[in-house]
Amino acid sequence: LGACRWFDLGPLGSMQPAELLKFGVLLFGAAFLGSRVSNGAINNLEKTIIPFSAVIGIAALFIVVIQNDLGTGLSLAAIAGVMLLVAGINARTGLLLLGAGLALVAMFIAVAPHRLERMTTFLGSDSATSQDEGYHIKNAKIAIGTGGLAGVGIGNSVQATGYLPEAINDSVFAIMGETFGFIGLIVVLFLFSGLLLRILKMIDYQADPWMRLVVAGVFGWLAAHIFINIAAMTGLAPLTGITLPLLSFGGTSMIFIAGALGLTFQLSKYTSHSMIDTKEGRSESSSSRRGIRRTRYASRRSNSRA
Repeated sequence: LGACRWFDLGPLGSMQPAELLKFGVLLFGAAFLGSRVSNGAINNLEKTIIPFSAVIGIAALFIVVIQNDLGTGLSLAAIAGVMLLVAGINARTGLLLLGAGLALVAMFIAVAPHRLERMTTFLGSDSATSQDEGYHIKNAKIAIGTGGLAGVGIGNSVQATGYLPEAINDSVFAIMGETFGFIGLIVVLFLFSGLLLRILKMIDYQADPWMRLVVAGVFGWLAAHIFINIAAMTGLAPLTGITLPLLSFGGTSMIFIAGALGLTFQLSKYTSHSMIDTKEGRSESSSSRRGIRRTRYASRRSNSRA
């Protein structure tokens, strides 16, 4: 609808480069911040904060301004923000970066008429009619409300036949609400919560700084997509286009999210048996303390070598 966000690959379909950029930011951020954590320079303004913020800012500029995609820009910010938090950035610097980020978001909204329209729709959507700018969110709410407790069943969705825009990608949560009802949406939320909590737990048991930051970045990536998409479809946040992980139609998003999850659970093999004290770089339990780079399979491999 006027956005320029895809590469046309001919018979192979299309590719959204923003998903590749997220994966690149994830790996770069983990490597860069991980080295600063190891050197004790995570809060150094010249060596860490300014260069890292510059890279994220340039990436966001391409996504938000050139591709006209604020939702993806917010997910990039979430990846960077969670990694900084886990890396141990101090509260003062973190609040300054948060304030600067919110100021940039406000500026991006102010300079784009369609974003201003979405914001005014969000603030006054209850008084909007079904034919104006509130059409999308009103039909999303109608879809969820129509589903009731148990839903209308697979193949019986009315909103998916053309009433609700982007029914199979950005608006899939509302369609699932109509199809499977309140119970179905609770199951979806329960599964997403379980996945996020599992990833969050990995962070506490990951000794290596790079691995810990990769897992943190993936958590921020998924959490941002889940929260923004569901909040937009339920009227808790202004409408924006962003996929619901593993459920929305879109091959590029599916490939890179699956890749990020695959990397995360591969790294889970290298967790400690006990929670890691990140300030000291060791396990909190002295009786089960391990070296910072040893894995739970270290003894098995050493026996096989012997």
